[in-house]
Amino acid sequence: MTDPLGRWRRLAPGSVLLDGFHALKHAVRFGAEIPVAVTADRTAALALADELAPDVRPRLDALLTEVPEAVYTSLVPRPHPTAVAALAVRPARAAHLERLARTPRSAPVVVLDHPRNLGNAGAVIRLAAGFGATGVVTTGTLDPWHPTVVRGGAGLHFATAVERLAVDELPPGPVFALDPEGDDIRGVKLPDDALLAFGSERSGLSADLRARADHLLSLPMRPQVSSYNLATSVAMTLYHWSATGGAPS
Repeated sequence: MTDPLGRWRRLAPGSVLLDGFHALKHAVRFGAEIPVAVTADRTAALALADELAPDVRPRLDALLTEVPEAVYTSLVPRPHPTAVAALAVRPARAAHLERLARTPRSAPVVVLDHPRNLGNAGAVIRLAAGFGATGVVTTGTLDPWHPTVVRGGAGLHFATAVERLAVDELPPGPVFALDPEGDDIRGVKLPDDALLAFGSERSGLSADLRARADHLLSLPMRPQVSSYNLATSVAMTLYHWSATGGAPS
């Protein structure tokens, strides 16, 4: 590829940053459009593909351009240990909204109500992709496609539908919201068309989301333990869904 640095700088403002080998690997697996990918060590990156992702090795061989390390580090806010980075085209919002709204669904939608921590949001998207969730919706100001979120999600944004919506724009379906005062989740079977809603790490469910909820559920927790990490709560809830009838596709 001629002038990868110039191409990167032209495309970067409107593109999704794939930060590291694993983010690029997952984006390729799930059909992302990737116009430019660089590495400071092409031999090492392809050896990693041979070891961890032989299914995408031919595609990475065609995509990756080796650049000097100083050029690579100038393109990313935090150089990744694998010295790999790429730009991807963000999926069309209309297609994601159509996917989220389509019923019947075979897997729930995860709703993060006013999340605050970028890394936690990324971890949730990674979990949702692993469980085959229909999508992850955020409310509030956090951008679910922020580079730090994509890094935390290891590029698995491309394996599910990730969008930011207002509470009154949420997809159809019964809302099961996690709340310490809710019914014990162990006594409830979560339907495939559920919206599983989780409050912010600091303040819990917003008033708007609580009003929209059809059911309040609580996770089992030892007395005097304050709370679980957001990603842990989502993992427990999705596991409960999968263990009581739902399953990854």
